[in-house]
Amino acid sequence: MEFKIKSGDLAKHKTPCLVLGVFEKRKLAPAAELIDQASGGRLTELLKKGDLDGETGRTLMLYDLPGVAAERVLLVGCGKRKEATRTTYRQALAASVDLLQRTHAGTALSTLPEAAPEGLSHYLAVRDAVTTAAERVYRYSQTKDDKQAPKTPLRTLTLWVDNQRTADEAEQALRHGAAIAAGVTLARELGNLPGNVCTPSYLADQAHDLATRFDKLSVEVLEEAQMEELGMGALLCVSRGSRQPAKLIVFRYAGAAATQRPVVLVGKGLTFDAGGISLKPGADMDEMKYDMCGGASVFGAVQAACELDLPIHLIGVVPASENLPDGDANKPGDIVKSLSGQTIEVLNTDAEGRLILCDALTYSERFNPDLVIDVATLTGACVVALGKHASGLFTANDALAGELQAAGETAWDRVWRLPLWEDYQSQLDSNFADMANIGGRDGGAITAACFLSRYTKKFPWAHVDIAGTAWLSGKEKGGTGRPVPFLVQLLLERSGVLAASA
Repeated sequence: MEFKIKSGDLAKHKTPCLVLGVFEKRKLAPAAELIDQASGGRLTELLKKGDLDGETGRTLMLYDLPGVAAERVLLVGCGKRKEATRTTYRQALAASVDLLQRTHAGTALSTLPEAAPEGLSHYLAVRDAVTTAAERVYRYSQTKDDKQAPKTPLRTLTLWVDNQRTADEAEQALRHGAAIAAGVTLARELGNLPGNVCTPSYLADQAHDLATRFDKLSVEVLEEAQMEELGMGALLCVSRGSRQPAKLIVFRYAGAAATQRPVVLVGKGLTFDAGGISLKPGADMDEMKYDMCGGASVFGAVQAACELDLPIHLIGVVPASENLPDGDANKPGDIVKSLSGQTIEVLNTDAEGRLILCDALTYSERFNPDLVIDVATLTGACVVALGKHASGLFTANDALAGELQAAGETAWDRVWRLPLWEDYQSQLDSNFADMANIGGRDGGAITAACFLSRYTKKFPWAHVDIAGTAWLSGKEKGGTGRPVPFLVQLLLERSGVLAASA
């Protein structure tokens, strides 16, 4: 999808569809007022007929408006003007794109960023318009004939700014939004692929393909023999029940001097998780293809950094594996030795994500990182705690927690901090190893983070549990691409391209 910025006389712009905002009680947004004047009050006259009052997300299509060059004029309800929020704004954006997808316009000029709620910067209003539009037009079609696809999909969305003074800021927002949207799309596409297609080897191939597109990006893939030589017993024990060999995918993006300490993103890449010997229930097990969404989000964030040519040193580490039952699979009670030298009693083979992540975290030490963030669909307990709206955030560093929460708010890809207190560590005690891989039912998301914390003593670190946010179930089943927007926002700030949002 293509995005553009335009300014100038709105009534004279030739476009298949012009999108205007209307607040409740039929109050026109500023851009709509300009069109009302150009049409001799025609908008006001039509709204008096009562077909649209301005409720959030309601739409009304008009044709052949006098004095207006646009073929169509789409009115979109933006809710109560004084009570407008970023949520209602994004709902209006989504409603406009959904309707445009059902028309034969193909191209549209939207003024909705000029109707954004008070307090939302123009930069974010434009960026939200881009990312929301891309989200709504995405359709999965790799393994199906998409018979419901729009006959004339929306291919170009132009965003109108009221004066040239704000055009440069809008152009920057457009570039950033388009890169975030492309990263989200990549993460969604990888997540939505079935497990028999998206294997660890497939992910490795996709990483190599990504590296061929960007001069500053290189990829190394460690095979099982190399990992065994290093001593990655925790990571390798997970793939023992699978015929698919595990891979450790390492991205290196050299956007800054090699002497600059890098940001390291570690993403869980379980391309399918049946639970191993601790077999999951059969209902909804198909959704365990999404257990690699943490790794997919690292792919998306790395791609965005490359497309934006961010001045940052970035490393992406994706441990990729399957977790299946087999005669050679891990058994409850087995003890494995991690790359760090610590031993782990595997009490539940379905708590495998932390096993591949702990070795990836230890491996990250070699990069002398400025910051390490791991992203994982780690625990159902986090879904119970936070639902589908916020990802769980764990770190012992208060300043880092504030930075990450602020970045999430700015990106509208929010994280919520949960405790990482020493009190919980005792739940991981084992009589036979340095630690167990589970800490019991109570505080499951917290004890999982506590487990990972034991491998992060040598660098600043945060863990993001996306089990509730990485995909949707039911009728809307599909990957969301989260937390790519959050990760890219952090990279924009850490690189100095944007001021920190805190």
